[in-house]
This record gives sequence, structure tokens and C-alpha cells, in this order.
Amino acid sequence: MMTKVVQNQEMIEREKFSELAREYHGEFLIYARSLTREENTSKDIVQDSFVAAWKNKGKFDVTRDFGSWMRGIIRNKWREYLRKNKRNISLDDEVLESMEAEMRDWQSMRTDGGPSVFMKLESCLSKLPETLLQAVKSFYYEGNSTDEAAEDLSIGGATLRKRLQRARVSLKECVSGGNN
Repeated sequence: MMTKVVQNQEMIEREKFSELAREYHGEFLIYARSLTREENTSKDIVQDSFVAAWKNKGKFDVTRDFGSWMRGIIRNKWREYLRKNKRNISLDDEVLESMEAEMRDWQSMRTDGGPSVFMKLESCLSKLPETLLQAVKSFYYEGNSTDEAAEDLSIGGATLRKRLQRARVSLKECVSGGNN
């Protein structure tokens, strides 16, 4: 009987963890991608982070935010990746703290009771001028480098970077409530 109770508790924990993983997965991929600048590496780091979180779930302080806790694990996994691959850490602690603050802002927008930030982003993307939308799709969605995206769009690299900058500003204003 006691074994069945323990098994039921483990199943409930697994279901709760799975629910949180599904809820935050996209957000964590975006965060890891901003650290690594590589799609496949970011996927690996997020996966490794979920495994580490599951193994250490007993250490999670339920009074803390799950997203912040996981982003800390992701940062540690990223640093571990850099050490293993003998790369220099290109972001200092101040930049990481700034990124964490940005992620908390995004997270609060995601959980404010309205549409998810990803739904808002999708709506805002549809409002971009075609030239900016093409730049965003080529660079972010298709994962092309700056040179590849510029060549794909038959524009110069500086033009592409300017379009991406304008798109990011426009999307940030729109998602945060300025234009939707």
C-alpha cells in the first residue's frame, strides 16, 4: 500500500513538472538561443537543464519563481558548455543580469492574464512591413547568418541589420502594448 502511495506522488510530481516544462519550453529556448547564438546548442542546453532540474527538483524552493530557477540552471549549463568547448564567455555578469531582467519582464507579460506573449508576438509580426518581416523570418526563423539572410534578400549586410533593429523596436513596442 505504501509503495502505491509513493508511486502516485511521483506520478503527480512528474505530471506537474511536465506541465511546467511544456509551459516554459519556448521561453527557455529563446533565452538559451540568446546566450549561445546557436539553435542546436540552445536545444541541447535546455534539454540538459530540464534533466538537471528534474534530478534536483527536491532542491527547488517553491517560494521562488520556476522560470528564474530554470534560467539559472540554463546559464550554468551554458557556462559548462563554454568550459568544455574552450570558448571565452562573451557575456559578463552585468549583461546576464540585464537579460534575466528582460526575461522576467517577458514572463510577466506572458502570465498577466491576457494573451500569451507568443500570441501577441505573432499578431505583432503580422503588422510589420513586408521588408522587415522578411528580414525577421530569414534571420530568426530560418536561422540564417547575417550574410546569408542579406544575400537571400538581395540586400547589403548593413541594410539587413538596420531592418532587424527596426523590427525589434517595433515588435517590442507592439508586444508591450504600444501598438496592438
